[in-house]
Amino acid sequence: MATVRSLKIKTSTCKRIVKELHSYEKEVEREAAKTSDMKEQGADPYDLKQQENVLAESRMMIPDCRKRLEAALADLKGILAELEESEEKEAPEIDEARNTIEEVEKVFATSEAQ
Repeated sequence: MATVRSLKIKTSTCKRIVKELHSYEKEVEREAAKTSDMKEQGADPYDLKQQENVLAESRMMIPDCRKRLEAALADLKGILAELEESEEKEAPEIDEARNTIEEVEKVFATSEAQ
């Protein structure tokens, strides 16, 4: 049975994962810039290899984060649908969940466009 409390939890989960995804994307940009600077400066091959490993690890986190976000979004939509079918139609939590769903779908739309 879906409750407003579980809806709040799922909404917060989606928001947290969106922040995490943006953080990983920024980290990849930062590490890629650092790697290219090291290449231009002719850094030690060992240090360069280590930096490339850091960059690869950061890149691997983005697809994982997307999968978790997709699962969290599906859970949120399911709980929201259950609440809408039951007695709950309008509540601040429900509006917040709808806004979060829109925000997450925008994240997926912009990432697919890139």
